Amino acid sequence: MHFFKHLKTINRHKRMVMVHCFKCGLIWQGLLHDLSKYSPTEFINGAKYYAGIHSPHFNERKDKGYSDAWMHHKGRNKHHPEYWTDYNMELKRYAPVKMPDKYLAEMICDRVAASKNYNWGHFTPDIPLNYFISKNDASVMHPETAKATEMLLRMYAEKGEKETFKYIKENLVKKKGKKR
Repeated sequence: MHFFKHLKTINRHKRMVMVHCFKCGLIWQGLLHDLSKYSPTEFINGAKYYAGIHSPHFNERKDKGYSDAWMHHKGRNKHHPEYWTDYNMELKRYAPVKMPDKYLAEMICDRVAASKNYNWGHFTPDIPLNYFISKNDASVMHPETAKATEMLLRMYAEKGEKETFKYIKENLVKKKGKKR
């Protein structure tokens, strides 16, 4: 088990997301971000399957065919698009629903921080966008959420962190109650 290495990785990630969220005006979400990672279900599996270069969920899936830690995590953290799936009465099946703006904003902060954390020392601003595209993450999102995610990650890649987080703060966080 890689107890201390995993603890260092999640603490560094949590701090980065917190700083990003603060810049976006998401103080409470920044403070509470990913607390479930310290629960036994997530932490023990994270330490057991620790790799340092990608999420431990990847190694747990390779070993067991699924990840208990991920199943636990995505069901408790609203900044993951997988949380925003519900039964659609019209389609008669489960389908993605539109993610509220404050969680979309936190998701962007999370994706940027994860990209920095796993690409320590060679991070470039296009990595979060390229990861989103290469993993076909839009397929698990409501079309409006996917479009907004790609737009924000593209903005981050092209215009940088300061401008993107300012845009998020002014257009997603401060506008409470207005439609995207």
